[in-house]
Amino acid sequence: MEPVDTDVTGHKNQDADAPSGEEDAGGRPQAPTLGELLLAVEELWPESLAEEWDEVGLVAGHPSAPVARVMFAVDPTLEVIEEAVEWGAELLITHHPLLLKGVTTVAATTPKGRAVHRLIESGTALLTVHTNGDSAVGGVSDVLADALGLQDVAPLTVAANGLPEEGIGRVGDLADAMTLGDFAARVFGILPSVAGGVRVSGDKDGLVRRIAVCGGAGDSLFNEVRASNADVYVTADLRHHPASEAREASLNGRPYLVDVSHFASEWLWLPAAAAALGNVLADQGHDVEIQVSTTNSDPWDFILTPG
Repeated sequence: MEPVDTDVTGHKNQDADAPSGEEDAGGRPQAPTLGELLLAVEELWPESLAEEWDEVGLVAGHPSAPVARVMFAVDPTLEVIEEAVEWGAELLITHHPLLLKGVTTVAATTPKGRAVHRLIESGTALLTVHTNGDSAVGGVSDVLADALGLQDVAPLTVAANGLPEEGIGRVGDLADAMTLGDFAARVFGILPSVAGGVRVSGDKDGLVRRIAVCGGAGDSLFNEVRASNADVYVTADLRHHPASEAREASLNGRPYLVDVSHFASEWLWLPAAAAALGNVLADQGHDVEIQVSTTNSDPWDFILTPG
C-alpha cells in the first residue's frame, strides 16, 4: 500500500489579524507561534530522551513566527520539503535529522544547502524528532508493537532520562502463537509498500509468540533481544555480518529475524504522531492543520528476486 494522507484539522478560515493563542471575533482558537508549538512537541517527545550522538530539535525557523499548518515526514529530502512548501506548511517535522553529521557549508550548490535555503526562503521551519521520538511513550517502536498486536509491551533498553516504559525498542507478546510465515505476512500487511519488501530468516513453520521490535536500524540491540527471550526480532537495515552472527549465536534458531524497510518501519509513527500533537494543541486552545507527507522517501525503486 502507498503511504496515505492523514489530516488532523482544526477550524479553518481564521482571522489572520488575531494574535496567536487568542480567539478571533467568532470565538475560534488561533494558530500558535512556533515557540508555543515547540513546547507542545517537548511535552510529547522530550529532547532529554534523545541518544547522546543524536541531533534533535529546531533546525530552521523563528520562534515568534505563527504556525497554522504542520507536516510530518520521515526524511527532510528536497522532495518532502517541496511538498511541505507547496501545501503551505509553516513547520515540517521530520523523524530523521537534516544535519546529523557536521557540515562546513550550506551553500545552495550542495543538497543539504539547497534544503536549508529552500526552508528559509519559503518561511518553512524544520524540526527533528528522532531518537526522542523512538524512545517516548507512543513513539516509533510503540506504534509498531501496537500495529502488530503485541501485549504487555516493555522497552528493550530503558531510557537513561525517562520513565520505566520509555527507551529504544520494544518487546511484547502476541495474543496467540502463530507460525513465522504467518507473522511475517502480518508484518508485510501493516507496512507501506516499498521496493524492498520484507526479508525473513528462520523456519517458516516455526511458532512464534514473543516479539521484539525496533523501528529503524536495530542491529546494535541483539544482546538485548536475546536477553528478552524473543522468538523473533523485527527491525530494519540488518547488515550481512550482524545478521549472520545473530544466526550463529541463536538458540534453536531463535530469535528469528524479520528485516523491513527503514522508511516503512518509521512511517507508521507519523499518523499517530500527527494525531497526538493535534490533541495537545487542541487542548491548549490552538488551531493547527496537521498533515502527513505522502512522499515515499524510501531510497529503493525496484528489486529483482529469483523466480
